[in-house]
Amino acid sequence: MIARQTPPSEIRISKDRRGMTLTWPGEGSSELPAEYLRVHSPSAEVRGHSEAERKTQFGKRDVAITNVQPVGNYAIKITFSDGHDTGLYSWVYLAELGREKDEKWATYLKELDEKGLSRDA
Repeated sequence: MIARQTPPSEIRISKDRRGMTLTWPGEGSSELPAEYLRVHSPSAEVRGHSEAERKTQFGKRDVAITNVQPVGNYAIKITFSDGHDTGLYSWVYLAELGREKDEKWATYLKELDEKGLSRDA
């Protein structure tokens, strides 16, 4: 079965371009920081083709969203200030990022700590 998600009724980029708010019909909204979106990019460059190939992103604290483009009726493509612009953020994935934000962020911070990496460039 293919997972489906209703598209957000609104996508708003913050004035400082460091966050995105998605409003989901009947489900409320999700506030997603640019850094969080960047380090959880669905691109092969970040995720690899398996968990063993996944690359830990670091030094992204000050990343901003420079552009958002719709991709069909199922996703958006986000361009970040560090030049990263690969990976399509499907509605399903964005909804997951919103629902699991606290857990995913804590896991990311723990991974940085374990690898001796920093959020700063």
